[in-house]
Amino acid sequence: MLLSLAVTLSLTVSALAAPHEKRARAQVISHCTVPNTIALTFDDGPHVYLRDIVNILDSNGAKGTFFFNGENYGCIYSPTNADDIKYTYDHGHQVASHTWAHKDLTTLTKEQIDYEMLRVEEALTRITGANPAFMRPPYGNYNDLVLDVSGLRKQTVVIWDFDTQDSLGASTSKQKSLIDGLIHNHPSTVLSLQHEVYESTAHDVLPYFIQNLKTAGYRMVTLAECIGKNPYQRVVAPSPRNGDWHC
Repeated sequence: MLLSLAVTLSLTVSALAAPHEKRARAQVISHCTVPNTIALTFDDGPHVYLRDIVNILDSNGAKGTFFFNGENYGCIYSPTNADDIKYTYDHGHQVASHTWAHKDLTTLTKEQIDYEMLRVEEALTRITGANPAFMRPPYGNYNDLVLDVSGLRKQTVVIWDFDTQDSLGASTSKQKSLIDGLIHNHPSTVLSLQHEVYESTAHDVLPYFIQNLKTAGYRMVTLAECIGKNPYQRVVAPSPRNGDWHC
């Protein structure tokens, strides 16, 4: 209980600046900067396909970045979800914030935005020991207030420059066609968006995407690696499961 309380206080005190203190608005990242890299990123989990995606990435020597919610497709603290997130982190993939409940942050007050960000940062720190340095706003929506709060929380905001459109209902064939067009154009870098909550993404589109990226000679790295930044604000020991692990 004391360790959990210390984590909460540390996250809150370090993130919320004193009234007289000002921080710059958060930087918005929409593309990688290290040539010949792609950051494969996955939103909306944890969900039942998380471990499958991690294993596919591992078997291909690829890294991924996972933007997790606290309570979207189930509770982040459930034993299965927490174990799968720790598995993801332990296998060298990047964990990041997608906020707590997948709300449109542009509709919230400053205090509500901070709460949505704090709770998932707290959960990820408890589960993995890593306090994320990157946040993707749900729906990709942000405004100046979101950037101000993100700056106070020392978070970098992440969007994307390639979308397979799985969350928009694109068919598997449509997604593969978009990937074919991307590979044909062969940009120097790619920051892609997929969602781990779709079976077709995990078991059909992602393997196709990876094989085409390998053929094209891209290095599949974490978001932090593709922009040359640290993935976490700090890393401490994970917390033991206790009564605070609940949604």
